[in-house]
Parts: sequence; C-alpha cells; structure tokens
Amino acid sequence: MMQKAINAALAAALILVAGAVAALYLAPPQHPAPDIDTLVDAAIEARLAEIAPQPPEDPAPSQLGTADFGDAIETYLLDNPRLLERMSAALETELRAQEREQARTALASLEDEIYNDPANIVLGNPDGDVTLVELFDYNCGYCRQVVPDLLALIDQDPDLRIILKEFPILSQGSVDAARIGILVNREGADYTAFHTALFSARGAIDAEVALAAAESVGLNRVLLELDMNNDDVTAVIERSYRIAQGLGVSGTPTFIIGDEVIPGAVSKDQLERRIANMRECGHTVCS
Repeated sequence: MMQKAINAALAAALILVAGAVAALYLAPPQHPAPDIDTLVDAAIEARLAEIAPQPPEDPAPSQLGTADFGDAIETYLLDNPRLLERMSAALETELRAQEREQARTALASLEDEIYNDPANIVLGNPDGDVTLVELFDYNCGYCRQVVPDLLALIDQDPDLRIILKEFPILSQGSVDAARIGILVNREGADYTAFHTALFSARGAIDAEVALAAAESVGLNRVLLELDMNNDDVTAVIERSYRIAQGLGVSGTPTFIIGDEVIPGAVSKDQLERRIANMRECGHTVCS
C-alpha cells in the first residue's frame, strides 16, 4: 500500500515537473531559471507531504473546576489514608531539623555565658568530659521530679559535670529563693544540701523557706538578707534570662547538652543515652 502511494506521488510529481518545465520555457524569463533536479525534488517533497498521514490533533484540554479539583483531592486522600500520616511525619522531621539547627547557632553564640559564667552552680566533676546544664525554678514541680535523677547521675558517673542555672519565672518567691541560692553557692556552702532541702519542702518556696535552708547549711541569715538584693546577684539572674531568651526557652526545667536544648522533664534513661552519645560521637544523637 505504501509503495503504491509512493509510486502515485512520483507520477504526480513528474506531471508537475513537466508542467513547470513547459511554463519555464514558454514564459518570458525574469530571473535565472532553476535547474531540472531542483524542480523534481521540490515536486516530490510537496506531493509526499500531501499524502503523508497527519498526526491526530490534540484534544481540547478538559476544564477542571475548583469544586471538581477539591473532590479529586478528597477522593485521593480517602483512597490513601496513610499519606497524611507520612506527610505529618515528614513535616515534623523537617521542623525538628530546623529547631536543631537554630539551637546549634544560638548555643554557639552563648557558649561562654552558659559554660564559663563564674556564678555557675557546678555539681559533680568540675572537669568532667560531658556537661549537662539545667535551667530551673524552685517552684517548678517538674524540676522537683528530676532532682533524684540528677543526683543519681552524679553518683554513677564520675566524669559528669552538671551546671545549674537559677531561672526564676514562676513567682516573686522564686526570684527571692534564687537570690539566696546564688549567695549560698558563692559562699561555698553545701549547695546540694540546700538545693535538695528546698525541693523537699512543702508548699510554695519563698525567701523565708530559702533562708531557713541556708541556715541549715551554716550561713548567717541576717547577712544573706542584706546581700540578696545586691546588683551583682541581680546580674546573675539577668544573665540566665538572656540565655533563655537567646535559646527561645520559656519554661522549666530546660536542659542543655551538647548541641541540643531539651525542654521539659526528661527521664534519666534519656539523659543517660544523650550523655553516652556525647562521649561516643560528640553529639546527643549519633548516626
């Protein structure tokens, strides 16, 4: 069939060429005449183009209205219910990664204030190879819950350093207790005993409860009351506020370890895992 079409095209082309040649020689010359081969080629190409099968025209695009589009999405999601779960997990992973990156940047800029403040309350090994920081408030119930875990970590890990930072945000009583706690640490008294005494006390913690606990570790109540509102004591608390603001911290307890900021009370097992990872790979999560 194809061969017959080609033969017919050649025959028609020859007729066209013959007509063109006749016209060429009968008409008065105006421009240089093309040669016979060019005319034959052009005639054959024109005829083949006429009989060649044409591609089908593209159908008109369908018009999908807003309502149809919404229905299509709803149908797809209903047919694939796990898709939303995967999307949610992916979004959470992305947000966590962004938070970790922001925390790393903030921690790097605040490193000296966090770890090298001369007013830091240091428990455990001052030269430990891993440091765990806690921002706390004496009236924080969750802070009370983690005290036994922190003391247990100190007892079982001789290379752990814990830094406590007074971060009083819950009441004026919290601020007063923090001021006295700063003085207890500065005087070199048994801060661990003072700390546990306050977190073991019943009711709200205020200046009176803190002064009584300070007396129990051998400090003079009158002198503490005279010094607790000094500017240098206020400056220690303000530095904690600046750290919290820089890290986006608004609650207690908040832990800092390595390049991670951990809000809320976390279990002893979770802290142990992060401490072990810090020793293994230098990060709280090892790949």
